[in-house]
Amino acid sequence: MRILVIENVSLGKKKYGFFEKTLLTTFSILPTLHARQMVALTPKKHTVDIINERYTRIDFNKPYDLININFATSTALRAFEIAETFRKKNKTVVLSGIHPSLSPKESKEHADSVIIGRGELSWANLLYDFEKGELKAFYYPCKYNDSFRIPPLNVQLPGFVVTGVIEATRGCPYKCTFCPDSHMFGGSDYYERPIPEVISEIKALPQKTIMFYDASLTINPVYTKNLFKRMIGLHKKFFCNGNINVLAQDKELVELSKRAGCVSWLIGFESINQKTLDQMNKRTNIVEDYFQAVQNIHKCGMAVVGCFMFGFDTDNVETFSNTLDMVKSLKIDVADFSILTPFPGTPIFEKLETEGRILTRDWSRYTGKNVVFQPKHMTPEGLYNGVKDMYHDFYSNYYTLKRIINGLSLGFYPFFLILVRNAISHMNYRLLLSSR
Repeated sequence: MRILVIENVSLGKKKYGFFEKTLLTTFSILPTLHARQMVALTPKKHTVDIINERYTRIDFNKPYDLININFATSTALRAFEIAETFRKKNKTVVLSGIHPSLSPKESKEHADSVIIGRGELSWANLLYDFEKGELKAFYYPCKYNDSFRIPPLNVQLPGFVVTGVIEATRGCPYKCTFCPDSHMFGGSDYYERPIPEVISEIKALPQKTIMFYDASLTINPVYTKNLFKRMIGLHKKFFCNGNINVLAQDKELVELSKRAGCVSWLIGFESINQKTLDQMNKRTNIVEDYFQAVQNIHKCGMAVVGCFMFGFDTDNVETFSNTLDMVKSLKIDVADFSILTPFPGTPIFEKLETEGRILTRDWSRYTGKNVVFQPKHMTPEGLYNGVKDMYHDFYSNYYTLKRIINGLSLGFYPFFLILVRNAISHMNYRLLLSSR
């Protein structure tokens, strides 16, 4: 059987230039790991082509027996278009990814079957059913246990790849109201891979630098400390995600991460307003702990990448300047500013829909860079311009150069990360300007 897996769908007519394409693929920013795990688990008797539509054109005339399209909300319309094109040619289409998991009924209208949640372990069942002519409409993920474990990533990207990827844990139990990952089927179920398996996979990675794709490596500090202890001496450098509460209070974990090879921690600060954090169910964040968390990380010679989101009902026009002042005071090395996006299937979407505040269901605008709902204390234009102005200020030549110079004190790898992430953030800023 010949199978086509489309791991990334093009976002509108945007095309990446040579520099952007090289940068994004080299540092493993764009690959859809879920799709590649499914390919790795496909029985060898089948032939599998895997493509990224952002770089490669789809040949609709190839004799594929089964097509799997993996996509997020922002590319849903294009994914549906691709699916319908194949179905008109009497091809069987399976949809997977975050959007089909959150909107399975809508997705099923454009496909023969839908994989809901992280369904790598149900992929084999789907292939078996397809060969028997008994394909089901929906496939739900298996619950991970000693018999069903998170499969190795086995990710092989085209070209020269500096950064490998790894996944030690899966799921996030906190379920922030805006988060699509934790609200899809099984997304809040937390599971840890056996540490020896993770260490073996890390050793097998050819790259010196790796990226942990875990939602957070601070959910269970005991597990993470044991993992970091086992990583000491592997001579790897890595990037990972964590939460404020542990990074501020558990200095041992932070120090161990440095000894294990950590270069930077990505933290979802989201807001500097405690009331906002409480309303979004961000239970791990106490604003008073922000400075301590950043200080702990910097003291150990690692960089801090901070994520902030705007448009909550507690935000107003003063939120932007207040946040920018605090970000600078925190001395965060890289910051991502996004517009609250109410993804379908999340509590924030249901709330705004009930209140009649959803302005569009054009999924292509659900990128985190567009205003798709009516804010409570400002106009949509005010929200958009507020985030745009923050990017303009934070990534001005003066402040960017200042952060890069300060990064020299953290060592080569954090310094290099700051350079790369600033370049990516400049791309995001250009996307913000071009999205209107």
